[in-house]
Amino acid sequence: MSVELLASEDAARAWIGETFAPTAGQWKQLERFVDLLIAESGRQNLIASSTIPTMWVRHIADSAQLSSFDTRDGEGLWIDLGSGAGLPGLVIAILSSRPMLLVESRKRRCDFLRTVAAELGLANVEVVEAPLERIETRSAATISARAFAPLDKLLDLSARFSTESTRWLLPKGRNAVKELALLPQPWQRMFHVEQSRTDAESQILVGSGKIAAKQRGKR
Repeated sequence: MSVELLASEDAARAWIGETFAPTAGQWKQLERFVDLLIAESGRQNLIASSTIPTMWVRHIADSAQLSSFDTRDGEGLWIDLGSGAGLPGLVIAILSSRPMLLVESRKRRCDFLRTVAAELGLANVEVVEAPLERIETRSAATISARAFAPLDKLLDLSARFSTESTRWLLPKGRNAVKELALLPQPWQRMFHVEQSRTDAESQILVGSGKIAAKQRGKR
């Protein structure tokens, strides 16, 4: 199904306003997050400098759109894997009351995530500084990952967090269909492809259910 692309910063802001109806406080949090992200990107490579002029399309709306595929506001833990710059995790935590677990293995990036969460008063955010395979198992209502790992490895590493009701929201750029085709058949059937609102060539894999370890290696 085709979607109307967000072609400008004003269009991205308008879409966020229409879709999420942010309060004045939430708008201020988003604006402050943008400022902090740009400043920190000058110290460590969080986002490409070429994307700063289109920040609201490329990063804020691009992250926020994932919530439109899982509207269970306030229900269940959302785990964001390889959170890095806080995209999509911090954006969704601002717009939603969902408890958000940000998993990131790099200390400097975890320091940034904690600083932002504290400054913005995001009590629903927890940051875990460890490789995914080393953190304790928790049941996730939603799992997201933006540029974290190839799809098969991502699912393999995060399978233990999934339940029958888990929602998977995985932006995979232009390689979504190709990566999906390489999965074992039982995994393939769990997912469908959605068009990104922010890039005509980008797609999002949306899935539901538990990834069972016994399916590994089966075609």
